[in-house]
Amino acid sequence: MLSSLLERKIEKRPDKIRLEGRVLFLTEDPELIKRQLAGEDLAWDTKNPAKNPKLRDDISTDEITPAHYCFYFDETLGEIPYLGLKCGDVLPIGRSDVKRGRFVCAVSGKRRGKGSSREQSPYAEMCAGIRVVIAENIERIYKQNCQNLGLLTSTNFSLIDKIRAGEEIPLSEFTAGEDEITRQVIEYGGLFPFNVARMQGKVFLPPITTAREAVAGKRAGATRPMTVAEKIFARHMVNDRGEVGVAAVKPGDTGFARADLRFSHEYVTPMAAIFFERYVGKDAQVNDPHSIIFFRDHLTFLDEVISEEKKKLGLLDLATQLKIKQQDFAAKQGVRLHGELKDRKGSEGICHSIVLESYALPGQLNIGSDSHTPHVGAIGCVAFGIGTTDVFNSWITRDVRVKVPESVKIVIRGKKHRNVTAKDFILKILSLDYVRSGKALAKVMEYAGDAVEALSVDERATMTNMAAEIGGFTGIVAPDKKAVDFLVERRGMDRNKAQAMIEGLYSDPGAQYAEVIELDAADITPMVATPGDPGNGKYIRDLHTPVPVEIAYGGTCTAGKNEDMDMYALVLADALKHGKRVADSVKFYIQFGSQETRDYCIRRGYLEIFQKAGVQVIEPSCGACINAGPGVSTRPDQVVISAQNRNFPGRSGPGQMYLASPLTVAASAVAGYIVEYEPSEKKELVSA
Repeated sequence: MLSSLLERKIEKRPDKIRLEGRVLFLTEDPELIKRQLAGEDLAWDTKNPAKNPKLRDDISTDEITPAHYCFYFDETLGEIPYLGLKCGDVLPIGRSDVKRGRFVCAVSGKRRGKGSSREQSPYAEMCAGIRVVIAENIERIYKQNCQNLGLLTSTNFSLIDKIRAGEEIPLSEFTAGEDEITRQVIEYGGLFPFNVARMQGKVFLPPITTAREAVAGKRAGATRPMTVAEKIFARHMVNDRGEVGVAAVKPGDTGFARADLRFSHEYVTPMAAIFFERYVGKDAQVNDPHSIIFFRDHLTFLDEVISEEKKKLGLLDLATQLKIKQQDFAAKQGVRLHGELKDRKGSEGICHSIVLESYALPGQLNIGSDSHTPHVGAIGCVAFGIGTTDVFNSWITRDVRVKVPESVKIVIRGKKHRNVTAKDFILKILSLDYVRSGKALAKVMEYAGDAVEALSVDERATMTNMAAEIGGFTGIVAPDKKAVDFLVERRGMDRNKAQAMIEGLYSDPGAQYAEVIELDAADITPMVATPGDPGNGKYIRDLHTPVPVEIAYGGTCTAGKNEDMDMYALVLADALKHGKRVADSVKFYIQFGSQETRDYCIRRGYLEIFQKAGVQVIEPSCGACINAGPGVSTRPDQVVISAQNRNFPGRSGPGQMYLASPLTVAASAVAGYIVEYEPSEKKELVSA
């Protein structure tokens, strides 16, 4: 493999580029979009932006490429971009509209590309003819996927005039402000050609020179105070001699980090495998297959909910091809595949659930093909989502491109209310102006404070998992006795060995943060995120009119863990004790995150409680969260309350989805409308 790559001819892009084509403004007004698709070029004043129509903010990758269309993993994706884009209640863009419109540039507002790490989104835009994306700010994974593929990105709206005039634009316009490695990735037209140039010694990799600085009041030469995440990055960065580990890092340091684990699921593995076979070779072998894991966890129940219309388009058949391609590639490469069950319908488990239960260790650096990879930060490792190109490149090099991010410390002090959970904490954080304005983008979310320390590892995982919704690089909790207990009790690990793993994994006094946010747990009461975005957080007591629900859903990686099941069972057992069950007007689905969690429920007697209460129990899979299993809505007016992590338009069907904690979801299923869970005994403040 290496010899063929070393001989391959690789060249940089020209220093100047000319983009010939139209500009598509993704506005809030659907009629303006339709007029552009019909051939009209929208007037746009780059010098007086206040005069322009309002651009759509928060365009998620679910809207760029709706989940069902990600079954395509070739140029057919060029017919798909923006099919899920919602402007008010209208979906103004149809299949192939963008491609027919000869658009070369797409423009939008804040937080473009939030949500899923699916690289199908920028790939679909490229295949439709889009060569540059302009937005006020751009989410980390989406932006990195664009760079890896060769799609140009910018926050400079003055480029619109140059594109429309057909002027040459210096490539430096798109590399300005980027680190040395990212600049070269853009210049070479993508991550793979850059990596080949890297193997050939043609690129410049800046050494990490963050020295052992003197610290005030300490001896000269003492290590720079680092956050827990920075310490883990330092242990994993490849130095200028090709060895793993450097003395210290600081935000902005760039390089390649050696990954302990690399995993992908059936949405991404096939596309990555095709890229690998196309660019590296059909008979090439991946580097160190034993540290790679594949999962069949997303589409296990798709056949139960996919519409007849989508079946006629061949999408169910395409989904089956994803499964087959992943199975064949895993067998050929000798990679462990956690697949479907042999004796019943369902999967072994969701990738994040299994990685936390069985693989991830404190102090590791893990990468996965899913934005919720930070889930395992709950036991003190740095884990982050990557796109398809990063995945297949990591199969070659075992490392991943990294720019050490800044950290935000979120301190939650005090004691929480009994009916408040980690989900309420994270919904509160998501509602903060600092997060909603995009200031937290691409930063590490370090959760701390006595209210966080009191949480179990399962509950901490809810918060680290949803660093993805914040737009953060990752989420992490410094490992402590709770993490050690988790490894001993759930993994059977020797306690001394587990204790040794967490030594030194804490943030140093004097470590620097981009922001410190402090919250009082006592001020937080049960919350929901209203339909459209996880950042639409409201206290339930501020919903001034009752909100009836038709579907309640408990599951996914975020809310299908052991302790989530404890919560569903607590509420339902309490209801049964008082002669109540799930309301007749509600369908309540509970889906396990893994077989381990299913077995836990059997041991605890929860299945009997669920059955008596009128719950439909589902085997492990991602399911409804990605519109691929029971629990999805089928009508725009249908109200859903879900413990999942996202409620972007169309993500889980056309209905109105509220996000909430497992306690709130179960209580609302019993009541028939959104309510706080009130324990039978007197409500009081308790430790988390």
